[in-house]
Amino acid sequence: MGRPTVYDADLLLDVAVALAAESPERLTMSAVAAKAGAPSGSVYHRFPNRPALMGELWLRTVSQFQTGFLGALGAADPVAARVGAARHVIAWSREHPDEAGALLHGAAAFDAAAWPAPIAVEADRRATELERALDRLATRTPGGSALNRELLTFAVIDAPYAVVRRYLRGGSEIPAGAERMIEQCARTLAGTIATDY
Repeated sequence: MGRPTVYDADLLLDVAVALAAESPERLTMSAVAAKAGAPSGSVYHRFPNRPALMGELWLRTVSQFQTGFLGALGAADPVAARVGAARHVIAWSREHPDEAGALLHGAAAFDAAAWPAPIAVEADRRATELERALDRLATRTPGGSALNRELLTFAVIDAPYAVVRRYLRGGSEIPAGAERMIEQCARTLAGTIATDY
């Protein structure tokens, strides 16, 4: 009977995301091994090189975030969809500050150009899935113009992440009232989108 795995991929990625939240530059194979208390060989056994580690971390984090975000965007009522998606950014980021901190750096900071092909393909698929969900919501809004799409992106991505960035980069917790604040912003923009000025 084989020995049980002590350092599985998820455990190592949990360690990696804490390093990446501070700075993706700190995310090295040796740093992950040291923080996990694992032999370097255990890290290389799960991830053949640093780009693979960084790509897998990015994919796992995006997947965790998008589950709730895409669900919110798919709500039947367009206003409820915008509000739900905007609130999800805040709530998820509060619950997962390391993961949110990692996403704030962007894929390029995770050496996206060097990711193994399967990881790059999956990352592109997920990015396309997000863009299509935003497009679908924009077309369900009166007017359905390019301006609507830009305002929608601001309401559910740019504005919520500005709030997240301010607190996480400042080293403090996202306050409890942040959801209410970003909901008001999303509702106001929803009215602006509907008028299609």
